[in-house]
Amino acid sequence: MRRINEFAQGLAIVLFLCCSPAFAQMPAGFTTLEIGDAAPDFDLPGVDDKNHQLAQYADAKVLMVLFTCNHCPTAQAYETRLNQLYADYSEKGLALVAISPNDPSAVRLDELGYSDLGDTLADMKIRAREANYKYRYLYDGENQKVSLAYGVLATPHVFIFDQARELRYKGRIDDSEVKTPTSNDARNAIEALLAGEEVPVPVTRPFGCSTKWMTKRGSAVESIKKWSAEPVDLTTIEQAELAALVANKTEKYRLINVWAT
Repeated sequence: MRRINEFAQGLAIVLFLCCSPAFAQMPAGFTTLEIGDAAPDFDLPGVDDKNHQLAQYADAKVLMVLFTCNHCPTAQAYETRLNQLYADYSEKGLALVAISPNDPSAVRLDELGYSDLGDTLADMKIRAREANYKYRYLYDGENQKVSLAYGVLATPHVFIFDQARELRYKGRIDDSEVKTPTSNDARNAIEALLAGEEVPVPVTRPFGCSTKWMTKRGSAVESIKKWSAEPVDLTTIEQAELAALVANKTEKYRLINVWAT
């Protein structure tokens, strides 16, 4: 099963520094939803080969719209917790809809170093099946209109609406990507809304990988041109040398990266 390994999870903070919202190339006129705003409508294809609209979830007491994706290690780190969150609250009135905002053509090759899958709809179907997603997973990479309407800063980015579909919480899922969280922000918001109470902390800062807007396509193309022009030195290694590397008769860890594409 394709899963992010523990080493990549441990290095996710490095990716965050490179891919945080502060470094994103925002489209012109970009804004994000404010608390009290109405949920923008959507009509998007899902991994189940059906289109899904906002109106389908009208009966839910609480609607959580989660913008996430395949390739981001932060998004991957939350998969198990999101399945559990959905299991805990789906029978109590929560509807959870995940949307991938990314343009697959805007994802650089080096940004795929933490994943065996890209952000196409076909790849989303694989991720949803292998990670056993219990909730809807929709694709907005074709024109990104829905992602722009919500104002997605990063993946993952949460927007939680009350039954009147007014925004009551936006931001992160919780305060920890890999370690045990100490502030379960999305859960706290859901519980408050289900109880008819005010959300204690309505706004937090999302963290993860920057949204791959169409405006980044040029950067992806230029990066390939740059790498293609760089010199590459290849040397052969004999079986005995390889065996010595694997044996690693030192007191240090050794990382061997095998390019198998």
